[in-house]
Amino acid sequence: MEKRILIKIGGRAFADRSCFEELAAAMHSVDAEFVIVHGGGAEISQALQEANRHTVFIDGVRVTQKEDVDIVERVLSETVNARIADYLSQCGVPCRRMSGRTQDLLVAQRTLRNGVDIGFVGEIVEVNPQAVYEALEQRLTPVVSPISAAKDGAVYNVNADAAAAALAVGVQCTDLVYFSDVPGVKDENSELVPRLSVHRGTSFIQAGVISGGMVAKMESIFAAIEKGVERVHITRWQGRQTLENILTEKHIEKTTIYREGT
Repeated sequence: MEKRILIKIGGRAFADRSCFEELAAAMHSVDAEFVIVHGGGAEISQALQEANRHTVFIDGVRVTQKEDVDIVERVLSETVNARIADYLSQCGVPCRRMSGRTQDLLVAQRTLRNGVDIGFVGEIVEVNPQAVYEALEQRLTPVVSPISAAKDGAVYNVNADAAAAALAVGVQCTDLVYFSDVPGVKDENSELVPRLSVHRGTSFIQAGVISGGMVAKMESIFAAIEKGVERVHITRWQGRQTLENILTEKHIEKTTIYREGT
């Protein structure tokens, strides 16, 4: 199978158009198919604040009330999704915009966080990858907003890290790359960990070494690896050689999470 890579772009990972120009150049230099999932947390928080809506997070997951869903969907599926797709298309990477709701790409159900009701927040229970496959067959890069719906039509805010992990499994990606504003996972001595097994990563969570928003991210990563994604990488953008350096295991600031025995 041709190498297929899912890139998850965090809200602050690519600050301006020049970063997307570098990303487009990097994508052209790697022999692979790409799928992009994005977040947009900072812009959601701003939009909710402007609407006088209060924001609460539990383990990095945004509590989303019914009144918030339309705002979250507008920011993610319209504003952020359009901007990323437009930037990449202008840089020679033709894209197809979509969300988890497109052709039932990501089917969600309401979820709790540590037994706490966090509102209209969903977890992915089913992936129907046809929309992604159709785009890839047409040499278009899918750019996916994580907003998804249940089978009864209820719309849910889905954590973008979790959506990326589920989609990477569903479309059989070989690599999943999380671009964030941090270079990777740090240990109890605040040293960057270049390679991290699922077992050690789990112990980091239990010991509180990994906390806050990184907990949900790591849990989604462990699930992706257990379900067949070969490698998952956490890093920040470090110029147009970043992708190639990640995939070829060259020296770069990153953490690669892997299953024991690989």
